[in-house]
Amino acid sequence: MHEAFSGLDEPRPVSGRILGFDYGLRYTGVAVGQSVTCTATPLAVLEAINDEPDWEAISSLLQAWHPIALVVGIPLDMYDQTTQITMAARHFAIKLKQRYDLPVFGVDERLSSAAAVERLKEQGKYHKNPKQRLDAVSAQIILESWLNQYC
Repeated sequence: MHEAFSGLDEPRPVSGRILGFDYGLRYTGVAVGQSVTCTATPLAVLEAINDEPDWEAISSLLQAWHPIALVVGIPLDMYDQTTQITMAARHFAIKLKQRYDLPVFGVDERLSSAAAVERLKEQGKYHKNPKQRLDAVSAQIILESWLNQYC
């Protein structure tokens, strides 16, 4: 396992609802998925508060959706190296694990934002508030990537 994923749970199949996160310093996209159907849907984009994730909003989403696991995109660069945002995403994932006592899995999220832009353009939705949708669709793509490996 890549060092960027240390401290996270070893990937394994799970059965039930899963929340996926596209962590960013300013915005965090959230998607919900289901291991039974192996599908994911964009859910929300949460804005950071005082340089911290919106933990209250995250708690509300967990209470509403009752996930059995969480998936966080861990961005490596194109040379498989860690960057500052890699470490920030890993730190966010570890905080999720500590706060909510759920399995937290990391997934390589390289190019998820580019894929989200393409998906929104194909759907004809990119021009309508793209930032409000982009991070949630990126979270959907991250979660779909994980589901495709472990469903």
